[in-house]
This record gives sequence, structure tokens and C-alpha cells, in this order.
Amino acid sequence: MPELPDITAYLTALEPRILGQPLDRVRLGSIFLLRTVDPPLASAEGKPVVALRRVGKRVAIGVEGDVWLVLHLMIAGRLHWKPPAAKIGGKNALAAFDFPAGSLVLTEAGSKRRAALHVVRGEEGLKSIDPGGVEIFSTDVDGFREALTAENRTLKRALTDPRLISGVGNAYSDEILHAAQLSPITLTHKLKPEEWERLFTATRVTLTLWIDRLAAEARERFPEHVTAFRPEMAIHGRFGLPCPRCGAPVQRIRYADNETNYCAPCQTGGKVLADRGLSRLLGADWPRTLDELEALKRR
Repeated sequence: MPELPDITAYLTALEPRILGQPLDRVRLGSIFLLRTVDPPLASAEGKPVVALRRVGKRVAIGVEGDVWLVLHLMIAGRLHWKPPAAKIGGKNALAAFDFPAGSLVLTEAGSKRRAALHVVRGEEGLKSIDPGGVEIFSTDVDGFREALTAENRTLKRALTDPRLISGVGNAYSDEILHAAQLSPITLTHKLKPEEWERLFTATRVTLTLWIDRLAAEARERFPEHVTAFRPEMAIHGRFGLPCPRCGAPVQRIRYADNETNYCAPCQTGGKVLADRGLSRLLGADWPRTLDELEALKRR
């Protein structure tokens, strides 16, 4: 799922292309994409784009008259910049937003249709679809801690809950926790003051690094291939590869469609965290340290 740095990159790329330009037409390739009826989609057509904004992990396009088109890309949705009036044929094409200079095309890979388009009016409309998480660059360490300790949850779950922190998901939470040298399963109510400082700083520094990097790329070319797996990342998506800090192999916890990556020496005191599927299979034989894990692999 595109997260804060990715959404910022989209906005950076869209600004010179559509800001101030009229939205000539919106073409829907799937009727299931549109989730609202009032105001009608047609109310945005023929009006110039006057603002671009991020709302959590959503791209918001504001047109004259205080009407906003809000795109939630979910896991597999992506944006593409195509020539004017580009065709939207094919099962993955969900919509095209036509401008004089080109068409912004929304696609979604896979068979599940989770991406959504909301048409809302004014600040109240935007607020109604905002999950409400705090903005990391608009708060301090106390506000950050207050948000994450609203419930006693693991750091991984707390960081990726959009009601607590805005714009952070699976990929960047791995990078943040590795930078802070904290375990993904540590409970928020267990953190010490100095650990909160490390986590807050790591969150800001990590997101700033990736916002700057992706925005620079977006100024050169439209971000057609947004991905959660980048070779420059320290830990996310790098299972089995060496940790850039200590050289130990990156570990993972798999659950549902996601996985958490972490470094045992850097984040868990050398302990290998139980992977749900394998730990059920191995039971009491689940390795607790990297040495035990390597011995198990050699059997």
C-alpha cells in the first residue's frame, strides 16, 4: 500500500501536471470504484484543480467550488500518467481523469477491488474520511507518545494504525523500528522515555529521508512503479539478506498477506521472534536465537 512518502511523491508529480488545469472528464472503468453519490461526480468536471492534498494514505484533488476527489489506492492501486484521452481498457483499469495535457489513470492489480473514490465537499467532507491519526511533522514527542499509548499494543500494530499515526504502513514501520533499534512486538506501555525519544526521532528521520528521495525522483518522472520493496531499504523486504548495521541475516514474521522484517541482534537482543505458521509447525522446537535457527537449517 502506498504510504506517506509514496503519496507525497504522487502529489509532487501531479502538481506541475494538473494544478490550475481543468478536469475535463472523469471516466469510470468500474462502477464499484465510486463510493459516494453527493456531491455527484459530474460536479467536479469542467472545473480547474485548485489544490492537492494528502489525507492519510489518500490522494485528494480539490477543484473549484470546494469539491474534492479523494483516491484511496489501498494495497494494489496505482496511478499512471498517460497521453490525453488514454484508453482505460483492461481488467485492471478503474478510472481515468482527463486533463488537457494528459490522463491520470487509476489501476488496481489482482481480482479484489479495494481502491475507492470519494467525492466530498469542503473541509468537513475531507474530515469525514480522514482516519484521524496524528501527523508526525505536526506533533512533538509527547503528542506522539499519547497517540501510540491510547491502547496497549505492539509497536508494529500501533505505528500502522491510521487512527493513531497518519500515513505509516507495513514497509516504513519496519524501517522506522530498525532505525530506532526497537522490537516490533514491544508493547507501547512498556517503552521507556529514552526509547520514546528514539522512536519519535527515527520516525521523523526515516520518513523525511524517503519523502525527499521519492519526491526528487517524482520531479524527474512520474512515479509509475510505486512499490513497498526498494533495494535501498535497510530491512523491509530483505529477509535473509544482511542487516546494514550488524551484518546478521534479516528475519521475518509472516501473518495474513503481510510480513514484518527485523534484525534480531539490533532489535530483539538476539531473540528470534516466533513466526505464526512455522512456530505452530515446530512447536517447542522453535529456535530462540540465530545460532539455534542456523543449526535447524543445517539439519
